[in-house]
Amino acid sequence: MKYFAGIDIGSTAIKITIIDENKEMVGHRISGSGSMFYKYAQQTLGDLLKDLNISDEDVCYRVATGYGRKLFKEADENISEITANAIGAVAAAKEFGAIKTIINIGGQDSKAISLDDQGNVVNFAMNDRCAAGTGKFLDACAMNLEIGVEELGERHFNATGTPLSINSTCAVFAESEIIGLLGNSHSVEDIVSGVHYSIAKRIVKLVKRVGVKEGIYFDGGPALNGGLVNAIENEIGQKIFIPKHPQVTTSFGAAILGVDSYNYQNSGL
Repeated sequence: MKYFAGIDIGSTAIKITIIDENKEMVGHRISGSGSMFYKYAQQTLGDLLKDLNISDEDVCYRVATGYGRKLFKEADENISEITANAIGAVAAAKEFGAIKTIINIGGQDSKAISLDDQGNVVNFAMNDRCAAGTGKFLDACAMNLEIGVEELGERHFNATGTPLSINSTCAVFAESEIIGLLGNSHSVEDIVSGVHYSIAKRIVKLVKRVGVKEGIYFDGGPALNGGLVNAIENEIGQKIFIPKHPQVTTSFGAAILGVDSYNYQNSGL
């Protein structure tokens, strides 16, 4: 059996996916990026292959993507995360049907990607100027509220009042707003709901820049937060599809491209 690796080196996390020659996911692994992207990417890949009992020699092709893609010297190819995300999303959403819009919220940026009927990227917009509306912002909010980030979704659904307004577009000022709301005796649940809706409003504005189309796919770590999903669905007025492994869509897409590249290079054409 031949295997293929997609290595997504992001600003906050390294995501690696291994697939077989039939483009079926065999396994994946996520680790922090740290300060030494190349070292940690190597280590993460090695640990994943060990867990899967796959030798390094059985990996026929490696495709790197993401913020640090050019740092991974062993990659046979590197591609942009926009392209990899689109390829991975189309494959992961087969059970859902055709997708035309991708929402990706990463650790330090957020993206909206528009696809055509064939799954090709036709437009995209990115917000990477401020952490407000990203995974990092959610982490900071959870820390200020003294709860775990995994609790945010449940707290959202326990809110009893109208979602509180958090207007600052700067993450630092937004954190100050949250501290002020706590000081005014607002509940943690209502604040969490307000945080989710403030992010949702920013995301919907981003999506509108590329055009809202039916068939919306949401990936990245924050897609695991059911409260945020609920807020985005309410703001955009549509149900959105969440893949089984939302954190590794981009590395999955990179691995799929690896299969196609390998087959083409060995086809004799």
